[in-house]
Amino acid sequence: MADDLGYGDLGSYGQKLIKTPFLDKMASEGMRFTQYYAGSTVCAPSRCSLMTGLHTGHARIRGNSTVPLQPDDITVADKLKEAGYQTGLIGKWGLGEEGSTGVPSQQGFDYFFGYLNQIKAHNHYPEYLWRNDKKVMLPNEVIFAREGYAKGVGTASVRKEAYAHDLFTSESLEFIERNQSKPFFLYLAYTIPHANNEHHLLGEHGMEVPDYGDYEDENWPEPQKGLAAMITRMDRDIGRILDKLKELDLEENTVVFFTSDNGPHREGDNDPDFFDSNGPFRGIKRDLYEGGIRVPYIAWWPETISAGTENHQPAAFWDFLPTACDIAGIPSPDVDGVSLKPYLLQSGTIDHPALYWEFGSYGGNQAVLQHPWKGIKVGLSENPDTLYNLEEDPSESHNVASQYPLQVKTLESVLKQEHTFSPEFALPWEK
Repeated sequence: MADDLGYGDLGSYGQKLIKTPFLDKMASEGMRFTQYYAGSTVCAPSRCSLMTGLHTGHARIRGNSTVPLQPDDITVADKLKEAGYQTGLIGKWGLGEEGSTGVPSQQGFDYFFGYLNQIKAHNHYPEYLWRNDKKVMLPNEVIFAREGYAKGVGTASVRKEAYAHDLFTSESLEFIERNQSKPFFLYLAYTIPHANNEHHLLGEHGMEVPDYGDYEDENWPEPQKGLAAMITRMDRDIGRILDKLKELDLEENTVVFFTSDNGPHREGDNDPDFFDSNGPFRGIKRDLYEGGIRVPYIAWWPETISAGTENHQPAAFWDFLPTACDIAGIPSPDVDGVSLKPYLLQSGTIDHPALYWEFGSYGGNQAVLQHPWKGIKVGLSENPDTLYNLEEDPSESHNVASQYPLQVKTLESVLKQEHTFSPEFALPWEK
């Protein structure tokens, strides 16, 4: 999983300037989804949805806070571990701090290497990373933010030697080698191409990368060189992981999914319009428009998923847990998602429930998609403020709420039905 990668940032999804040959090859050898959605438009709730199979009307984490998962939360790692899989998480977690019930070892993971805290994950050259419950000190030297959202937590590095992304790739290759003779589940959560939002501490842009690679001599703004180099570096390393599966003769017995946790960002001096990172869609990260939540999704499983296929049906992060359980041949807990295995095998259709999003820490914004109709409600209103027909208007340019009041009423009932009250994430009219 990439971090803040837009729908339009891959060549297989229309990108013209950033080179992503390995992910494009993965798409040509597998299935490319064109209407797949993240769990949220920001990090933590999106990852919670992926892990638990619950959308943000039911999930424990609905905003970018430090709410930890609890012992009664069931994750995909819990289920696969019960089924005999070795479970590993490498990269960014964000669902539980040190000492809490939400740490990976308490949520089904046998092995963890990476960041617990999503603000610390802004820095690609961190002071330390976690290996299970121990800090691994790195040769980087950091300074801390003294004010604002990241006060005392966010950092920037004045000595940059160990790049977290490169460490994640090495750890992933070792995890696969180590577990090649047994069933394994690896959740690789890269932090590319998220910006270091604390870049201002050094007077630099936040698109941290060891070098600009192929883009060094481009006549582009420095942050855009950095973004492109980050994405191409990630693409290269995903190619190394797929090659490792082939080298170990595991590729036909391993399914690999690629996606992003939300839409592209405008942080660290990045300009998402420069590369048209949201593709044909409106909005970016923190928006519930398509550009904030519609993300790339590629499924690769040689000899099982037909090469060069596409799926155009709506699906979302909370479908991952039941899909993984179905592939593993174990029952899924009762969650919001459904198994996408019939799509992957092209063996049938799916009657998918309406898709729903909210993020309570941002004022009670909600969205619902009952294809092709999508309603968005912002702030204090109890009803959808806007209505779009995504088949006719995928860019959400024409609000047709006044023309279809009955459809607005239908989506309003879905909004209320899918939201479960929680004091911590109460919507405005519930407070």
